[in-house]
Amino acid sequence: MDVFNKLYSSVSNTVSQLQGVLPGNPVTREFEVVKHISSAGPGLLWKIYLGYKKTTKQEVAIFVLEKRQLERWQKDDRDVMIETLKRGISQLTKIRHPQVLTVQHPLEESRESLAFATEPVFCSLANILGQTHNFPEQSTSLSGFKLFDVEIKYGILQLAEGIAFLHSDVKLLHRNICPESIIVNQDGAWKIFGFDFCILNQTPHDAKPFWPYQEYNSTWHVLTQPKLEYMAPENALISSHSPASDIFSLGMLIFAIYSVGGKPMKGFGKDWGAFKRFAGDLKQGKYHSLSNIDEKFQAYVRLMLHSNPEMRPEIYDMNKVEYFDDIGVKTLSYLDALFQWDNLQKSKFYKGLPQVITKLPHRINMQRILPCLMKEFMNAPMIPFVLPNVLLIAENATEKEYKRHILPPLKAVMKIQEPIQILLFFLQKMDLLLKLTPAEDVKTDVLPMLYRALEADAQQIQELCLSVLPNFASLVDYPSMKNACIPRIKKLCTSTKILSVRVNCLLCIGRLLEHLDKWLVLDEIIPFLSQISSREPAVLMAILGIYKLTLTHNKLGITKDVMATKVIPFLVPLCIENGLSLSQFNALISLVKDMIDRVEQEHRTKLEQLNSIQQESKALDLNYSNVTGPLVPSVLSTNNSEMDKMFLNLGIDSYLFNSTRCQGNPSITTPTEVKTGLALTLEEKRRMLKQEEHIQEQTLISADQKKSNATHSESQDPTSTLIQANINQIQNPPRTRNFASNNTSTSNWTKTPSPTTWDSTVWSPTSAGSSQWSNNKASTSNWTALDSLLPQNKGPEKKSLNQMATTNQLLPLNPSQNQPKQPSIELSTQDIMDFLG
Repeated sequence: MDVFNKLYSSVSNTVSQLQGVLPGNPVTREFEVVKHISSAGPGLLWKIYLGYKKTTKQEVAIFVLEKRQLERWQKDDRDVMIETLKRGISQLTKIRHPQVLTVQHPLEESRESLAFATEPVFCSLANILGQTHNFPEQSTSLSGFKLFDVEIKYGILQLAEGIAFLHSDVKLLHRNICPESIIVNQDGAWKIFGFDFCILNQTPHDAKPFWPYQEYNSTWHVLTQPKLEYMAPENALISSHSPASDIFSLGMLIFAIYSVGGKPMKGFGKDWGAFKRFAGDLKQGKYHSLSNIDEKFQAYVRLMLHSNPEMRPEIYDMNKVEYFDDIGVKTLSYLDALFQWDNLQKSKFYKGLPQVITKLPHRINMQRILPCLMKEFMNAPMIPFVLPNVLLIAENATEKEYKRHILPPLKAVMKIQEPIQILLFFLQKMDLLLKLTPAEDVKTDVLPMLYRALEADAQQIQELCLSVLPNFASLVDYPSMKNACIPRIKKLCTSTKILSVRVNCLLCIGRLLEHLDKWLVLDEIIPFLSQISSREPAVLMAILGIYKLTLTHNKLGITKDVMATKVIPFLVPLCIENGLSLSQFNALISLVKDMIDRVEQEHRTKLEQLNSIQQESKALDLNYSNVTGPLVPSVLSTNNSEMDKMFLNLGIDSYLFNSTRCQGNPSITTPTEVKTGLALTLEEKRRMLKQEEHIQEQTLISADQKKSNATHSESQDPTSTLIQANINQIQNPPRTRNFASNNTSTSNWTKTPSPTTWDSTVWSPTSAGSSQWSNNKASTSNWTALDSLLPQNKGPEKKSLNQMATTNQLLPLNPSQNQPKQPSIELSTQDIMDFLG
């Protein structure tokens, strides 16, 4: 649990200030001091600092003895203290055992201090029991701290194991087992420290061990000798010591742990006489009350405190005491011995570990169990058995604990794809990961793990991933959602052959809609739904749900064009799928109707707005249309058919031959009607041309008549009016009598019926070389003005000038033809005046 990479950046100023504690000490060349955390050793003279190694950033504990602390004592005492402490650290450095504090850098001495580095520690047992000399004043690490029973039990067993190792393997007597000599490391393990007064075996290895006795000198300083409160009575009674003496010291330590305030049974200082009297009382069986100790353990502790060394129990028998028959103690013991087991034994243990974790205090799980589990992350086959326990501990962890102790190792595990159970466990606890993991770590570590889960081959992994992905969609940035997440879901939906996976893909997309924008849905989601070829009812209902969400969501909404061109054409065929139930069909058809209604309403509103704009434009152009009038004659048929009526009022009246708009005047049509009508034949075009000419002529004649009437109204002389009309008649002959002067070829003249209902005949050309001209009544001059000038004969042969004009036949242009010659009569104004007399 290397956390000093983060600590270094946050406490750089503090580091520069604390460098003063080790001026000139060689330890500072390799280690960086961070902060003062606790104290330990005789009189708690050793200040313990938190630190780390500069090269590897590995965290350590740095023990520092400031020589200025000893200046209050005499020089001889100071020298003895320094030599004693140096001897103890030297001996500690030589010993390697799990229950002995591990030294990582040997003792270094400078003019101002002694210093060495060890494994990371929490504090000494003396600090936990309330002794705060050289303890940082502003530290809150022990605020509200209390040892749990399982900690005490397993700690005692650890000390017993360490003492047994010293006695049997090292052949060493510690002689000062007390709270100041016990260190609790960062993982909560109890370690033996303070070998300042130890005595080594003085006999060869094959001989019986012998430890020379050292008398207690009351004249020496109290810190230069073992503490009398934890010394065995045989030192005062028979001036000897043995391994049983350390067992007595351990018994006194157990008494202090369970006592109120961590106080020993008796306080002696350096009063040798008081201690000797206490030893005599013990010999007489006068023991102090052990009521603070558990009843199951009282008898064993009483044997440990027996005045006779021979009556004290062997240190190896302690783990057989019923008091230590605890599931928590056994669990911690198994964890410390896991490195000796094979994978099969480990897997069985880890399977039952969750039941124990729930019964243990959280601090024990964090300090004791979690570090052991983290070590198994290096063994990939064991990760599926270890990971559930780690995540179970994380459920009760604070955010700070999670970030500091759990998340860093988990990041490496998140990248492992085999075995597949790793992803399964992570997905099952995804809500926990999202709750505790910072947002930046979610993007860099959690999201890539989910992407790998979507691409996995296991159905259960895919479905779990799809179910948990929407829970933290808000933590996914837009580019990742658009370019990584959504494409993978779409690919899985179209490629999988498992119905449940496909349905879960659609459900996942539906849950993600609220985190998407409108254009991403219209561009990526809506077209994708129509590409799904599966027609299972579950798939169709999932698609239906997505359409409903997009239709009703305030932020999204399907546009009218998309509904009309993409969605409705896709949904309508789905309505006749035979696999649908009645309720599913009703839901589907209701959605289709709803969409059609929406298209109708929106488009109707749009057309109404456009129509109002068009009406306003037409109102502005009304005067212009009245002045111009129709320009092209109508070619519509005068007979309406039933088929034509079917198309009336559909907005295509201008395309019909029998438009109701033209029934009042079939000969009138608008240029638009001619332009957009059916294709005309050559004959129809010719008729249209002639009708245009006829309309123009009628317009000219009407204008002449109006002018003549106006002149007549001004002048009451009928003679002048008649003369002027005849002159106009002569000067402006009808256009139908103007023959082409360059027509020299022979013309054959035939009489054809007029296409209208008039009573005159029409002459029309019969070949390319000859012309056939029409002589109709409409193109004949009006002679009624001269009828009053003729003699008033009442005989049957009386004819009007109009009748005479209609009987005159047009002469051919070629005089060589055998036609009767008709003399041309040219009348001048004078002739007409003479004629009128």
